[in-house]
Amino acid sequence: MWRELYERAVGSDEAAAGYYNRNVGVPTPEGKVNVRIPLTAADTMDVRLWREEDVLTCIRPYVVRAPQLRHVCEAPRFQVHHFIEGRVLDSFFPRGSAVPRHVLDDVVTLMEQLTRIPQEKIPALPGHWPAPGDSGGFGHLLADLTQRVHAAHVEEYHEAFARLGVPADPLAVVRPLWDTLTARPFAVLHADLHRKNMIVTDDTTWFLDWELALWGDPMYEIGIHFHKMDYPDEQRAAVFRQWRERLPQGSTFGPPADLDLYMAHEKIKSAIVDTVRYSKQLVTASQPGREFLVGRLSKKVNAARRVWGLPPDLTPGQVTSALTPWWKG
Repeated sequence: MWRELYERAVGSDEAAAGYYNRNVGVPTPEGKVNVRIPLTAADTMDVRLWREEDVLTCIRPYVVRAPQLRHVCEAPRFQVHHFIEGRVLDSFFPRGSAVPRHVLDDVVTLMEQLTRIPQEKIPALPGHWPAPGDSGGFGHLLADLTQRVHAAHVEEYHEAFARLGVPADPLAVVRPLWDTLTARPFAVLHADLHRKNMIVTDDTTWFLDWELALWGDPMYEIGIHFHKMDYPDEQRAAVFRQWRERLPQGSTFGPPADLDLYMAHEKIKSAIVDTVRYSKQLVTASQPGREFLVGRLSKKVNAARRVWGLPPDLTPGQVTSALTPWWKG
């Protein structure tokens, strides 16, 4: 049965793909399921700690609105999840717009539920993983991956990076600050909470795509969430207020500078990673799609330019010019 579902998914033209997995809804007599197939050619641009099926098994007793794991196969590699009916949040409340109030509540509820998971219930950690509460070590771990991504692509993208204002050492501005982070108890983090990973149905939010889940500083979770959601100021303030009120005090303790540091790193990472990712997407994009990608990348690089002390005045035309060698072949 499961192999048949996989074959149907592979042959389907109706799929939703992120950076690491292809998702196909497949009907069965018992109801629709989501067949989730890894994209083997995907570049690793994020810290990967656990297998997603192990995360879903770990969080199931604590998290209410996450996909239910039905099956895992090793060869070929795929998972089957229960299918969540509804609309992707990004499809009707795109990045930068205000979201329904219940989404704010649901996000904070999820973060609070994740703090309840004790360390003895999580999947095994590698030996190099920072000790619980070592927020500085966790920050260094994140930045080290960003540094490796930059190093892996700087030769090919040297001219583009230079024209966009990416410094030769893009992490220099944040590297000395990691050891100033406040020690906080670690928790399970989704680490990818954005509008395309949220399904809204009947005023309820479900949270998808747990392949980037981490064990780390809860301040990072709220920081990367703010970076990827791009809330209007009022809603960002409302989420932050709820987060401080509802999570355990130790999880939210620390100065605003801690949150600013995590967000500064994410802005730098986005400028590097999305320059590479978008350049590849531009090759096959339509003209409207190309304009969308260039406009979005302009905003991301300008956000990083502020962190680097540069004027945020990069125009879409300058981005197009910098990436022309890729989309024109």
